[in-house]
Amino acid sequence: MIDLEQVRKVALLARLELTPDEEQQFTSQLSEILEYFEQLNQLDTEGVEPTTRAVELSNITRPDALESFSDRDRILDCAPEREDDYFKVPKILEE
Repeated sequence: MIDLEQVRKVALLARLELTPDEEQQFTSQLSEILEYFEQLNQLDTEGVEPTTRAVELSNITRPDALESFSDRDRILDCAPEREDDYFKVPKILEE
């Protein structure tokens, strides 16, 4: 279903360096996956509503509520590094 050249092309596009053994392994595995999808294509899905999951699920969340926390030092003590009254974080932008 999928051949070695296609696996090499996908690896190149994904910037993956595969060993010859990995190329063979992925060729076999991807072919098996595509064969399975081919089996799924044979199923009669006429009248089946599209869905994002098999079981209906709803998130249980609490409403956001602003709460003040008076013990600032206790929060800052949890940080890996701090400087005075601030969290110290690695620099990510150049000056």
